[in-house]
Amino acid sequence: MFNYLANKKIVRKLLIILSVLSATHLHAQQKDTTKVNVADTLKKDLTTAPDTVPHLRTKIWTLYPPAVMIGYGAASFYVKPLRRLDRSVFNETLKHNIVPNSHLENYFQYAPVVLTYGLNLVGVHGKNTFLDRTILLGLSEAMSSIFVFSVKHATHRLRPDGSDRYSFPSGHTANAFAEAEFMSQELSGKSVIYGIIGYGFATTTGIFRIYHQDHWLSDVIAGAGVGILATKTAYLVYPYLRNRLTRKGREKEENRDIPEELKKKQRTSSIILPSYQNGALGLSFSMQL
Repeated sequence: MFNYLANKKIVRKLLIILSVLSATHLHAQQKDTTKVNVADTLKKDLTTAPDTVPHLRTKIWTLYPPAVMIGYGAASFYVKPLRRLDRSVFNETLKHNIVPNSHLENYFQYAPVVLTYGLNLVGVHGKNTFLDRTILLGLSEAMSSIFVFSVKHATHRLRPDGSDRYSFPSGHTANAFAEAEFMSQELSGKSVIYGIIGYGFATTTGIFRIYHQDHWLSDVIAGAGVGILATKTAYLVYPYLRNRLTRKGREKEENRDIPEELKKKQRTSSIILPSYQNGALGLSFSMQL
């Protein structure tokens, strides 16, 4: 009973801190005192469908850190010092158990997505509209889940608590970091604080998984890499698919009333005009293909 009440107090304090941070930042962004109409914001967000979505402006090197994190986790199966580090961290968590017994990470992993959609409702618009960002989130979650599920069943690593052999990589951590990167992609253009909050929740999720003896350190590091890489890949790939399909649809609509023989025929335009130069009459001819 005591632990339950203590955990409720912790969650309440975290929510208050986040509310204050968000409210303070919103006040700094909106200099006018106009109240945000949630219904109008939701309607605009749901009904707006741009022809294209913005491409992810990133450098290829930003994909290296999550790939290295996944590589670190994989190397822990073969590099003995990394495995010893796993066990050392595990032993330290047994000596200094500083986190609540309740599995709050079950909720923390979803916090970045809840905050992203909540902030959209109160007027902090992200990079994409509701439909596009939801598809992006689904694409990211699908890639992350398929990878995690497949690798768990392929590696059969025993969990620290010995409950089963699905330890590597951490699914909670992968999901948390996928959603943290999602929040960063959507809202960091407004302020870096949103990315910091999202990654703060993701990091806390990973730490709690270690302290609750659900995962080794290398499991969590690999899971974080999987989540980040999945979201980055979704934001790299989706705009090309979305824009290509949209352009085809728009071109088809524009050409709907044009006869088939004219669509196949190369259309040209030409014009002949009289000219006069240096006392001599002539003709000028122009053709556009």
